[in-house]
Amino acid sequence: MDSADFALKAYDEGRADGVAGRKDLERTGDADYRVGLHDGQLAAFEADLIAAIRKAMDGKS
Repeated sequence: MDSADFALKAYDEGRADGVAGRKDLERTGDADYRVGLHDGQLAAFEADLIAAIRKAMDGKS
């Protein structure tokens, strides 16, 4: 694998961890992992926010 493959793998693993709500403390020094982690956390927050808005809007016209 070349360096781009390693970067994409680190990002993907970080994103998966972020969505799942966990963090690999040993990998937080890897910038690609951290970017993926934050992206995954943001995606999870967005999904939770949309679900809360939909719940709040149920039954309202």
